[in-house]
Order: sequence, then structure tokens, then C-alpha cells
Amino acid sequence: MCYWIPSHSLWVLLATSIVCSFALSAQADDPWVVYEGKAGPGQAKHIVLISGDEEYRSEEALPQLGKILAIHHGFKCTVLFAVDADGTINPQNSNNIPGLEALADADLMIIATRFRDLKDEQMKRIDDYLKSGRPVIGMRTATHAFRIKGDKPYAHYGNGYSGDKKEWKDGFGRLVLGEKWINHHGGHTSESTRGRIAEGAKDHPITRGLKDGDVWGPSDVYSIRLPLPGDSKPILLGQVMKRKGPKTNDPFFGLRPTDDEPVEGGKNNPMMPVGWTKTYQVPDGKSGRVFTTTLGAATDLVSEGTRRMLVNAAYWCVGLDDKIPERGTQVDLVGKFKPTAYGFGSFKKGVKPSDHKL
Repeated sequence: MCYWIPSHSLWVLLATSIVCSFALSAQADDPWVVYEGKAGPGQAKHIVLISGDEEYRSEEALPQLGKILAIHHGFKCTVLFAVDADGTINPQNSNNIPGLEALADADLMIIATRFRDLKDEQMKRIDDYLKSGRPVIGMRTATHAFRIKGDKPYAHYGNGYSGDKKEWKDGFGRLVLGEKWINHHGGHTSESTRGRIAEGAKDHPITRGLKDGDVWGPSDVYSIRLPLPGDSKPILLGQVMKRKGPKTNDPFFGLRPTDDEPVEGGKNNPMMPVGWTKTYQVPDGKSGRVFTTTLGAATDLVSEGTRRMLVNAAYWCVGLDDKIPERGTQVDLVGKFKPTAYGFGSFKKGVKPSDHKL
């Protein structure tokens, strides 16, 4: 049976098809990825996750964390990347993270960048967010998130800043997160980190559902100056462990936590904090909650305990403390997750943000 379609209707159908094709193409080419929240306590809350480090594969860790927060907990999650002009993810591009305007309506910023020197208009998005006093989670290299060159307007964000803005001494890491880059406390690539619940933190919402030692990562413990500043409260301490898993030709980079054993001697006396809470307030801004962890390599997220620490921290940061179950939050991996071993230049070439879509 045939039907006659008026010619003007054909034109409408054709035009609609073209518009839809352009819209889908534009969506596919966005230099970020958005995971819409499913059912859960996080519905109506928006988390922006900012990747961009050359070493620890935040471009792999944050999409997985975003998927967990969206699918299991209902948060809308926007994951941002360092990208080149051709639209591919390049964590070695330290000058460009598009999409930071998403922070305008964000309820939480999770940042895992390293030594970024971003454009002024991109830094302004971060500065505006911090002045609003909204919460922050800093992961691993976020303690040295920025290295702003010269006398640019946001040079005071740089790691180890020592200029005229005295409140910003040591930069974003120290003022906002509680510490800047100091050095490796554990042996880099030879020692791992076991998270021990700090004294007085057993009943903190972030440790809910965690047993002592559940948090683990093949990345090493960072050095921290003690005591931490202001109202900082250690939640997890990092026990330095001797890594005994295979070190080479292993895509999971020797992820054998049960094989590891504590290092003897001064490295564990005292143990360095690897997760802490604090309150931050930048000049001319409001105060807000922070959770900082020096764990956060993509390979660290293979550990269920590490994922639970981060998800619990997201709940705490946005004021959903009472929604964390006693058994802890659900942190099952979403989709395939086989993280790349950390190291400079080890990132996967040719990947676009759209490749991380569900």
C-alpha cells in the first residue's frame, strides 16, 4: 500500500533529519562526557570531575568514578579532559581543559590535575567556583594541580607560590586542599599504600562501611607536613607497603594487595595522612568543605575500598552524610575497567571523550 506525502511535508522531514544529524554530531564531538544520574540520593546534584595529569591516568580514573556516582547514586556527572585541537585526549596538553563552565551549576568539584597552566578564562571558572564556597575533592596530584607561569592573573594558584598574595602561600594545594607537592614518602613504583583508619575517625561518615586496611593502591604514599593546617582532620593514614606483585608486563601493574607487607623502619613512624577533611576559604570567598586524598591513580580504583572512600567523601562533601548506609556505599565497577599502569607517556593515544560514553 502506498501513501502520498505532500511535498512541503517532505521538506519538513528532510530539514528535521538534517537538524537532528547536526545535533547528534555536535553531542558526539563534545570535548567532555556527561553521565546522567539514575535513581539514588544524588539526584538533582551535579558533580564536575576535572582530569588532566601526565602520570597517574586521571583521564581513565575519573570517567569510571563518574559512572559509579551516576549509575549507582544518581548524581549527574560531567567529566572534563585535557584535549588537543583535534578533539583527542592528551594529558600532556597542560593549557586546555574545555567545559569548565559546567562548574557554574556544580554542587561538587572533583579535581585530579597536575601542573596545569590553563587559559585565564578557564581559571576564572575555577576561581569563581571556589569563591562560592562549594565543596572540593582533591585527588593525588591535585596537591600540585597548577603551575601558572609568569605574572598571569592566576599565578597565585601555582604549586609553591611565594608572591605578594600572602594568603595564597604555596598555592591552591596548600590553601584549598591542605598541602602542596612535597615529595614521595613511599618508594615510587616499588612500594604501595594501605589505608589505615586514623585515630578518632572510625565513626566518620567517610569511613562508613570501611574496615581498617580496605583502602589500598599501588601508588606510593606522598610526604605531608605535620600537623596539617587549620581544622584539617586526618581520616586515613598511609601505611607504606613493600610491593611484591609483578612489576612489568602486567596491565594491572602488580595489583596484588594481599601479597604486600609493611615496610619496617621510619616510613611508618609516623604514618602520613593519605585522606583528610578540612574547611577552605579563598580570599573574598565563602567557606566550604574539602576532602583530599593523595591516592587516586587509575590503578588505585581497582580497590573496592578506595572507590568506597571516594564515593563516601562525595556524599559527605555535598551534605548527604546521613544517606551513607552503615555497610558503606555501592561501588561496583561500571562497564569494562582495565586501567593503564601509571607513568609518563603511558596514556592511550587517539582516545576521544565520546569513547568514554556509556
